[in-house]
Amino acid sequence: MTAKDALRGLFADVTPLRHPDFRRLWTANIVTVIGAQLTVVAVPAQIYAITQSSGMVGLTGLFGLVPLIVFGLWGGALADHMDRRRLLEITTTGLVVTSGLFWLQAFLAWNNVWVLLGLFAVQQAFFAVNQPTRTAILPKLLPAEQLPAANTLNMTIMSAGAIAGPLVGGALIPVLGYSWLYLLDTLTLFATLYAVWRLPSLPVDRAPDARTPGLRAVWDGLVYLRGHQILLISFVVDLIAMIFGMPRALFPQMAHESFGGPAEGGLAFALLYAAMPAGAVLGGVFGGWVSRVRRHGSAVLWCVAVWGAAMTVLGVAVGLAPHAQRAMLGLVLGMLVVGGAADMASAAFRQSILLGATDDAVRGRLQGVFIVVVAGGPRIADVLHGGAADLVGTASATGIGGALVVLGMVIVALAVPSFRRYRVSSGR
Repeated sequence: MTAKDALRGLFADVTPLRHPDFRRLWTANIVTVIGAQLTVVAVPAQIYAITQSSGMVGLTGLFGLVPLIVFGLWGGALADHMDRRRLLEITTTGLVVTSGLFWLQAFLAWNNVWVLLGLFAVQQAFFAVNQPTRTAILPKLLPAEQLPAANTLNMTIMSAGAIAGPLVGGALIPVLGYSWLYLLDTLTLFATLYAVWRLPSLPVDRAPDARTPGLRAVWDGLVYLRGHQILLISFVVDLIAMIFGMPRALFPQMAHESFGGPAEGGLAFALLYAAMPAGAVLGGVFGGWVSRVRRHGSAVLWCVAVWGAAMTVLGVAVGLAPHAQRAMLGLVLGMLVVGGAADMASAAFRQSILLGATDDAVRGRLQGVFIVVVAGGPRIADVLHGGAADLVGTASATGIGGALVVLGMVIVALAVPSFRRYRVSSGR
């Protein structure tokens, strides 16, 4: 192998971008994800400006999670019933319209928090149907061996948007106001709408007696999941990682008590929130190795174990922070970067398992379950870590949680050897 080949293998595998349909979707997503993050920043900021209440801002979590769960599951069933390109056209148009309505209410200065929350719920409902459908089409666009690379590319863009969007949005709100941010989001969505419009027809490979997308169809998807151990364990592993190992709810307290930041935020607070997505971006950029891994089950277990170990060290560093504040802040940020990179790789492998080991007839429904797990796990973690920190402090809550993640991966590896041995080439 030449030095050039070795260097190329270090960086993200861009082979999926050779396929025109995937390339158009991915390129459009670069633009669209920034616009979406502008709205993510603008909605809570506008609600707080109207109400001066953090409690009202907190309602965005409820108004966002409920439609995400309901329409994530139902949308997955819908994606297993109708042409997926048509469904993407409908839901992307819905996102354009709701974003335009965000702009309208800000432009007309309605200043009605319930209008904002209602629009946010509708937007999340369209997103909950759109996202599993977008992922479910990948095996129709790409060969199976390119799915890990494609997932890594997609997640890198999402993580980069999670950094750039809030930074840009926070800087632009005082200068341009809310209406311009919503307008930019609306305009960027047309890039994705064009990419979707250029897709070929994407009918579902389903049995002749396939059920219409109702509650029974959703249940059938869950029954399918229960009967496929590899898929079920991939969700269990993610829940273990997120519920026990995601300490983001403790970042405000850590920043204030351990690193001397002001109670209302400050630099340490911002760095803690930015470090994990920054790690995910680095993990994606230098993720060329992901495409060369074939033992996806073992890779998931190792990646999640690294995540747990990073959170364990993070907890120790927080405990030592009063004695060496600057050094420990650097170590904490480093562990969050490592954790973010490990989570990126784990998610790419888990998504590839889910796409490769699932029948096309239920692929949309299981992507809906994936969205619910990814959204729900961290929210459960917020409650669990917050309560634990009140009892034992942020350092112990974080460190013990990370250690439980590592222990959980050992238990899964020993109890479910079929998952540990799962290979992409064998499909079993």
